[in-house]
Amino acid sequence: MKFILTTIAVFITILSVAQSTDTLIYAQGKIISAATKEPITAKISYQSEPYANVVGSLSGSSFLFPLFEGEKYSIIIEAPGFAPAKYLLDPAEANAERKVVRDVELSLPTTVAKNSETTSHRAGHIMRLDNLIFAVGTARISPESHDELDEVVVMLKNNPAMVVQLEGHTDIKGDPKLNMKLSQERVDAVKNYLVSKVSNRSKIKTKAFGGTSPLSRENTEEAHKMNRRVELRILQN
Repeated sequence: MKFILTTIAVFITILSVAQSTDTLIYAQGKIISAATKEPITAKISYQSEPYANVVGSLSGSSFLFPLFEGEKYSIIIEAPGFAPAKYLLDPAEANAERKVVRDVELSLPTTVAKNSETTSHRAGHIMRLDNLIFAVGTARISPESHDELDEVVVMLKNNPAMVVQLEGHTDIKGDPKLNMKLSQERVDAVKNYLVSKVSNRSKIKTKAFGGTSPLSRENTEEAHKMNRRVELRILQN
């Protein structure tokens, strides 16, 4: 009798697991080059938002991982030689096969120098100021940064209708309040420099994120350096 009861219990457990697996939602996608459409091997990191109750990572040119209903997930794709990509996945957008399908195209890093030569700038486009350097822990802009900021000035002057937003980010170390304050001070410093050349303050908005929107949550100096950044978002053109 004990053997029969044990067998029944095991069967019920297996059935319960099978039913649970059948009701899971999965994120699925491929990672390719935006230019060549060839597969790219990348690191894929994901976490539930906003509290990172679920965190995971994998590598390859495709991904498949489970999502829990009721929680949105941020996913970051990183590959050497390409600009990182970040997306938000919502289980509510799952298809009939209970999958959220998101194919990712990675592009080469975008620089202001390259974009300042173009005549078309879409609203929503984001450029990272890769050569913008601050003194450690401060909002003092290093003189080596002036060339890149001057390229932003040229872009603004060549596009009179353009309105941009400077978005400041820090790493995820330290006091969140101090990080938010530092990121605001840094975008304010960049704005002041640009306004001194462009004059029209209304063309340049600012927004501070502190450490709330990292590109990577790894506890490495390389990841911290990647997270410390100022991005320029085109709001209007």
